[in-house]
Amino acid sequence: MEWVGIWVSWAAGFLILGWLLKALQLLWWTPRTMEKKVRELGINGTSYRFLFGDLRESMQLYKEAKLKPMVLCHDIAPRVQPFLAQLTRTYGKVFLTWMGPTARIVITDPALIREVLLNKTDAFGKPKLSRVWSYVLPGLVSLDGEKWAVHRKIINPAFHVEKLKRMQPAFSSCCVELVGRFERLLGENKSCELDVWPELQNFTREVISRAAFGSSFEQGQRIFQLQDEQAKLMVESFANFQIPGYRFLPTKTNLRMKEIDAEVNSLLRGIIAKRETALQKGSDVNDDLLGLLLQSNESQMTREEIIDECKLFYFAGQETTSNLLTWAMVTLAMSPNWQSRARAEVLQVYGQEKPDFERLSQLKIVSMIIQEVLRLYPPAIFLSRRVKIPTTIDEYTFPEGVQLLLHVLLVQHDPDYWGKDANEFNPERFGDGISKATAKGGPALFSFGGGPRICVGQGFALTEAKMGLASILQKFSFELSPAYTHAPFIVITLQPQHGAHLILRRL
Repeated sequence: MEWVGIWVSWAAGFLILGWLLKALQLLWWTPRTMEKKVRELGINGTSYRFLFGDLRESMQLYKEAKLKPMVLCHDIAPRVQPFLAQLTRTYGKVFLTWMGPTARIVITDPALIREVLLNKTDAFGKPKLSRVWSYVLPGLVSLDGEKWAVHRKIINPAFHVEKLKRMQPAFSSCCVELVGRFERLLGENKSCELDVWPELQNFTREVISRAAFGSSFEQGQRIFQLQDEQAKLMVESFANFQIPGYRFLPTKTNLRMKEIDAEVNSLLRGIIAKRETALQKGSDVNDDLLGLLLQSNESQMTREEIIDECKLFYFAGQETTSNLLTWAMVTLAMSPNWQSRARAEVLQVYGQEKPDFERLSQLKIVSMIIQEVLRLYPPAIFLSRRVKIPTTIDEYTFPEGVQLLLHVLLVQHDPDYWGKDANEFNPERFGDGISKATAKGGPALFSFGGGPRICVGQGFALTEAKMGLASILQKFSFELSPAYTHAPFIVITLQPQHGAHLILRRL
C-alpha cells in the first residue's frame, strides 16, 4: 500500500509540474517569443507585462474616461478608446499592444485593413474566443473556415434584395408604431422631452422579431432583456476573462452569465418548437431567417447551431441599428441645417405617404447622413483577425498566432484620410459615394467590415435605418435637451452612456 501512495504522489507531482510548465509557456515564453518576432518586423509598441499585459492600464484609463462627459463634439476616440488613442499618437498606424498574454498588432492604416479583409488565401481567421464570448457573440460572427462558409451560405438568402422587399410590411408597420408612440408621448402638447434611445431599441427589436423570426416583440422581450444584462456583465468582467481559467471559477458573475445563457437557450427552443409545430400542421413555410435555418436543420446545422445563430441576430440585429438611429438623431439635433435638408428630401419623395422600400433609393441626403453617422459612431469599433500562417502584406510578414486588431473607429476619425474636418459632421463627403469620400488613400469606411465576411445583415440594417429615420423626419423635428449628456461608451457596441435626451416637436 505504501508503494501505491508513493506512485500517486509522484503522479500528482508530475501533473502539477506539467501544468506549471504549460502555464509558464502560455504566460511567459510564448508572449516573449512573439514580442521578439513582432519587433523584428519594425513594429513598435508596449512591452509584455506578466499575465495582464496592458489590461490594467487600459481599463483604468477607460474607467476614468467614463466618469467624465465630453464636450459637445464628435471627437470621441479619446473617450471611447483612451489607451489605444494614446498609443496611436505615440507609435503611429501600426503598433503592438497586449490583451493579457495575447499579442495584438493594432492597424489603423485603411490600405492594410483592406488587404487583410480581402485576403483570399485563408491566411487570416477569427480569433479563438473564450467560451464566455459565445454568450453574446455566437454563431456566424465567431465561426471560421468551412463551418463559417456553410452557415453563411444558408443565411445569405434571408437578406437578398427580394427578401427585403417582402419585409416591407413588417418594416412599415413598425415605423407606424414608432411614430404612434411619439405622438402619444406628445399628447396635446407641441413638444416634449424624452430619451429616444429606449424607444429606438423597442423599434429595432420589433423589426428583428417580425422580419427575421416571424414573432412579436413581446415574444422576444425577455430575450432582449437577458442579452442586455449579459453584455453588461461581459464588459464589467472583461479584464478578468483574459486570465486563463477564470471562467471556470464559481464567481457570482460567472454563475449569472451561465444562468442567462441557459434561459435564453430555453426561450429560443420554445420559439423554434412553435415554428416546427406550425410546419408540421401544414402551415406555409416562412422564408425569413428562422425558416431558412430550420430548413437546413436535417443536413447541415445542428439544433444548438441554429440557437446560436438566433442569439446572434436577436442581439446584433437590433443592437447595431438602434444605436445607429440614436446617434443619427443626436447628430441631426446638433446639426439643424442637415436635419432640415433631410426632412425636405423626405417630404419631396414621400409627402405624407408612409415611406416604402421602392423609393428609398431616392433618399440621397438621408443616405449620406447615415454613412456619416456610421463613420463617426460605428456600432462595432474594431474588427479582429488571427494570423493562421505567416503572411506578408506590404513590408510586414505577420507571424503565425498573432492577433490583428483592425481599428475601425480610429481609422474613421483619422485626418490623414478624411481631411482636417475628420471629427466634424459633414455628410457632403459622401456625395459621390463611399469610394470617393476620403481625402486620400482609397476607401476607409469599415462600419460593416469588408471582404467575404462583410456583415450579412448590412442591407437589412440600412433599409431599417432609412425607413425609421424618414418616418421620424416626416412627422417631427428635434433638438438636444438641456438634460442631454454627450458620453459615448462601449457595451459590446457603441452606446450613449446616459441616454439620448431630446426635445421632440410635432410638425
